[in-house]
Amino acid sequence: MNVSDYLENCRELSQLTTQNGWIDNETLKITPLSKEKNTMIVDVRFDEIVMEGSGCVAARIGCYGQVQLQLDDGDQVVDMLLL
Repeated sequence: MNVSDYLENCRELSQLTTQNGWIDNETLKITPLSKEKNTMIVDVRFDEIVMEGSGCVAARIGCYGQVQLQLDDGDQVVDMLLL
């Protein structure tokens, strides 16, 4: 799976949320910071959507962090570590 597809579908990014909300994949921004042989460090930013009990959006909170991606020889993600 390529980097953007992997990050849009992985559960680990939810650890960066502050209110246990949902990640808005439409706001997900991925900025590569460094790349070595089979490792890439990227900055991730997204909006967390917090819902009210009635089902309405209560807030959108900006979240961010950095992750280290392990890549195979075809630059497909095989593992991820939150930094």
